[in-house]
Amino acid sequence: MNPPVPSSRAVTRPPRGEARTRPSQDPDLIASVLEDAAHFPGGHAQAVAYPLSEADVSALLRDTAAVLPTGAQSSLTGGATPRGGLVLSLARMNRILEISGNRVRVEAGVPLSVLAETLAEQNLYYPPVPTYPGALVGGVIATNAAGAATFKYGTTRNWVESITVVLASGEVIDLERGQVQAHPDGCFEIEGAQGITRVPVPPYRMPDVPKLSAGYYAAPGMDLIDLFIGAEGTLGVITEATLRLVSPAPTLAGLWLNFPSEVRGLEVVSRLREISQATWASRDPNGIDVAAIEMVDARCLTILREDGADRRLNVNLAGAQFAVLAQVELPPLSLDEAYEQLAEALEDEALDTPLARLVRFLAEQDLLESAEFALPGDTRRLAQLFALREAVPEGVNARIKAAQRQHPGVSKAAADMIVPFERFAEALELYRRGFERRGLDYAVWGHVSDGNVHPNALPRTEAEYRLAQEAILEFGLEVARLGGSPLAEHGVGKNPTKQALLRGLYGDAGLEAMRAVKQALDPGWKLAPGNLFAQV
Repeated sequence: MNPPVPSSRAVTRPPRGEARTRPSQDPDLIASVLEDAAHFPGGHAQAVAYPLSEADVSALLRDTAAVLPTGAQSSLTGGATPRGGLVLSLARMNRILEISGNRVRVEAGVPLSVLAETLAEQNLYYPPVPTYPGALVGGVIATNAAGAATFKYGTTRNWVESITVVLASGEVIDLERGQVQAHPDGCFEIEGAQGITRVPVPPYRMPDVPKLSAGYYAAPGMDLIDLFIGAEGTLGVITEATLRLVSPAPTLAGLWLNFPSEVRGLEVVSRLREISQATWASRDPNGIDVAAIEMVDARCLTILREDGADRRLNVNLAGAQFAVLAQVELPPLSLDEAYEQLAEALEDEALDTPLARLVRFLAEQDLLESAEFALPGDTRRLAQLFALREAVPEGVNARIKAAQRQHPGVSKAAADMIVPFERFAEALELYRRGFERRGLDYAVWGHVSDGNVHPNALPRTEAEYRLAQEAILEFGLEVARLGGSPLAEHGVGKNPTKQALLRGLYGDAGLEAMRAVKQALDPGWKLAPGNLFAQV
């Protein structure tokens, strides 16, 4: 049977079922949803609701003038901090509805940790998981979230096959990838109860980078499903999704490498990227397969030593000025088999396996003696290596809090920027120069295999905080010049600096094009007020 011919028109339907959930104005319940992970001050709401069905979501949208859809409230941009109206939490729509072949159909409130555990029982794997496993499926789709393994697997967008969205009107739209694509004149049509709505495709050109969470997706002939992915809840409420899976689930090993310099570290990262891409292209079963590489700079390493994280987690950082943590995928093997391959890899009669090739590569690079392995099955060691990486932002946050005790106006000044990998060294130099020229303490870490890192200033006074914001805005313009994006994986939300970066990326005309999309789908501007666009 031939697949259906794509159309540029989608048709809405009424919600299924009967609405049963009502908003609550209980002060304690409201207080529990007034802050997200960004800790933006001033969150407030009139009510909160926990719908159990798409009919509930539809009724709540129809009856409310301002609605903020939320999930785990793990946003780092204030996107899940309410500014009045109704907080619509999808947390109780948390059923895994069906697993069939390499697909899973879920409600929006399923936590990624629960999804991973359920899939593991069937040797299945959902790859584009962000750092925080407590995030909910609907939230990661709404922000096009991505994690360390974007290098191999891409972002959430690449893995979403279908979604069900409740529009601001309360009408429901089911979107399956490949069925509704933009007309050559640059628009979609949505046929609803009140007639046909034309939704324009923004004309701006998005940066060509592996991960991007920078406003509404736009491309000639784009799929309508992609307009809602990454829209940060401003165009509709996602209630259900079908996700693609990997089968069988890969066997994961961890590898921590220290380097005497950034230059040397980037040389090895570049080589590991090339080798892994060659493995994927050739489908070599014995090839080195690195799914992700994360980096920490010299200041990050100093923080780890100052806080004792290296000693607590038993990782030697002596002499390191740059370090990386690589996630390596291997064929299924036991811990004993892994140790045996590791011990015999340099012998003439060694088996030709991915792990043996990795050992030989490290030996050639004079890195084998200092390498820290977490072999398959050694879950404790793997957890230690990941904990060491996570100790970096924890250490930065602790220093910001200490500064706030002396200067309450100090806040975290962090960026989330990506450039094509071939421009990555230039970007690092850009961040260094910008911070140092202003006399700021700073640390840089992130997903080096994608060219995506988080330059963080550590301001000690309100004046330094203002200088840090100035530096980040400067970085945004320069990163765009390098072909990158100043908004890679955390989105825009209500953060005024990130909203300024969005404007700098697309210009005033680009923002107006986004507003035209919003106006078409949400003419009352009721959904996620303040997200992407400054609230007026």
